[in-house]
Amino acid sequence: MSANIETLITDIADYMSRVGLAAREASRAIGRASTAQKNQSLNAIAEQILAQAGELKRANALDLTAGREKGLAEALLDRLELTDERIASMAEGLRQIATLPDPIGVISNLAYRPSGIQVGQMRVPLGVIGIIYESRPNVTADAAGLCLKSGNAVILRGGSEAVHSNQAIAACIKHGLEVAGLPADVVQVIETTDRAAVGELLRLKDSVDVIIPRGGKSLIERITNESEVPVIKHLDGICHVYIDDEADREKALNVAFNSKTQRYGTCNTMETLLLAASAAARILPDLAKMYVEKGVELRGCENTQALLKDSNIAVLAAEEEDWSTEYLAPVLSIKIVEDIDAAISHINKYSSQHTESIVTENYTKSRQFLREVDSSSVMVNASTRFADGFEYGLGAEIGISTDKLHARGPVGLDGLTSMKYVVLGDGQVRQ
Repeated sequence: MSANIETLITDIADYMSRVGLAAREASRAIGRASTAQKNQSLNAIAEQILAQAGELKRANALDLTAGREKGLAEALLDRLELTDERIASMAEGLRQIATLPDPIGVISNLAYRPSGIQVGQMRVPLGVIGIIYESRPNVTADAAGLCLKSGNAVILRGGSEAVHSNQAIAACIKHGLEVAGLPADVVQVIETTDRAAVGELLRLKDSVDVIIPRGGKSLIERITNESEVPVIKHLDGICHVYIDDEADREKALNVAFNSKTQRYGTCNTMETLLLAASAAARILPDLAKMYVEKGVELRGCENTQALLKDSNIAVLAAEEEDWSTEYLAPVLSIKIVEDIDAAISHINKYSSQHTESIVTENYTKSRQFLREVDSSSVMVNASTRFADGFEYGLGAEIGISTDKLHARGPVGLDGLTSMKYVVLGDGQVRQ
């Protein structure tokens, strides 16, 4: 980022309008780019990131110093830091994206009609994507790579706390685009920290096709409420595991424990554990002990408190708000329910429609759970922590969507594309 860039950008609305128009023009070039050209660019960006590791760390040091002066929490400073390992991971991520199949131009469902024409669907780019995110500068490279491979131009607006890091990464991206003969405006990183730029980006409905926010709930709520451009997002990750009365005990212990404790601060971490009443006594005491030994605070319904009282395990009384809270911390709410129908009813009432899992050996119940639970990822005998683009075989993801229109669940390359109908004929005319 140039030293005087903030003084140069005085009219935010005009600046963002020009960014939008440039992105729209660049989207036509990247939309028709060959797979080889896109992969060449991705690999060149990866090489440049490694070559400029020293410069990236120098820029990152400026952000870290400013963050400490502003009193950023240690957790945020950790997310902000670019270590050698994280820089190498950014480069490896771009190389992995280059190896993924190119979705653009793929025709599916091609079939003959009685008239003799063939009708199918072709996968095409969305066009221009705006991504608004916080803290982690590695998102700049990840998001740019996914949008580039899926044939989209992208406007990236990172958090002000990472401005120097993001601009240093942007320089590497620009180099990689130039190597492949692609316009620099295919990837634009907003050069001002003025918060008004976000509001202007949300109004660029003639230039931007979709907005994807990545950050905390307050950021996503603001974007959802203010955007005049369609948004792909999720607000909360209130995820559930239901242990059925026909669950295998060892599977139940492992899945429920991993779903909560593998990482606390992720959107696919379990926040509420549900157990069938007839299974609770044989599973919950040992499971609760495992949680307590890990330092997890338990909040339970009356039946949960009563069951665990004999085991001398402290359980706070769960309040109504606990069932709809995303803790992102070592805190777990527990409820004993009558049966699978009661579990599904609870989930569909309190879930954020992110990820839910059932532990059962009953095939019929597993199918019922899959069919009736209304979430973007529904699992059988597996940890909720698997709700991730990489784990799903997408290679990478731009985020998670709990929306029902366009993309749902982890959003990978296919989620950054759309479909158009194509018709192949041989001179047919409609009678």
